[in-house]
Amino acid sequence: MKKIIDHKGFSKLSKPRIAPLDKSKWNEDVLALLGNYEKINKRTVPNILATMANHPKLYKRWAVFGNHVLLKSSLPTRDREILILRIGWLCQSIYEWGHHVVIGKQCGLIDEDFRRIVEGPDAEGWDPFEATLLLAVDELYVNSFISDSTWNALAERYNTHQLMDVLFTVGQYNLVSMALNTLGVQPEEGLEGFPK
Repeated sequence: MKKIIDHKGFSKLSKPRIAPLDKSKWNEDVLALLGNYEKINKRTVPNILATMANHPKLYKRWAVFGNHVLLKSSLPTRDREILILRIGWLCQSIYEWGHHVVIGKQCGLIDEDFRRIVEGPDAEGWDPFEATLLLAVDELYVNSFISDSTWNALAERYNTHQLMDVLFTVGQYNLVSMALNTLGVQPEEGLEGFPK
């Protein structure tokens, strides 16, 4: 497989352009979206959600789609996280990367997998299908299109719903990465950065 992308990890902004909305400024709309977050999740509201609280109508509608991609997708969880981590790396979204390393570990990814995700589809150790997943992400990132050979390789294993979920997973996290980078959403304490 031909390697399409070669990035070196870096952070785009060192401080937010739009700061997370302080709890003291949460109105009824924001309380409806985030009011029970800490109680349910046993952790503070992450910076991405507190930043989205600045635009609750957008957040409410975006969350429906994001919820499908992250929690209701037809893709196997490991495959989904490989796709998300690769597009996060290509977009150089440290915030996205750090959060999905945590989720990826819960789905069985290990440190070697994260290193290989950065290296791309030609990294040693991928099985052919996982290399194809990475190639699909690279093709979407570069060409906004999956080639026939890559599509056909995905279709050998995936049904129609899964093929569509590949596209919308990569598209969702490309969008999220662009927003995180441009808004300057800062990683929470303790999140892992890109592999060295």
